[in-house]
Amino acid sequence: MPVVFRWKGHRFHFFANEGDPREPAHIHVSRAGATAKFWLSPEVELAYDRNFDARTIKRLQEVVEERRAELEDAWNDFFA
Repeated sequence: MPVVFRWKGHRFHFFANEGDPREPAHIHVSRAGATAKFWLSPEVELAYDRNFDARTIKRLQEVVEERRAELEDAWNDFFA
């Protein structure tokens, strides 16, 4: 599972096997038993959240939006 970056103990990653057919570009965020998934386009959108509080999800979404280009580049480079 490629890790794109870490931020304040959160791991931003995707899985090498993202479905068949492959799902659209997205990022998983994990930390200490909590996980979330964000779609990257057409807009950054929360796909699901398991065990993060609302404040953390809001901040994680901001981080994904701020670093969206980097996340999309990592996705495209890996799956090219």
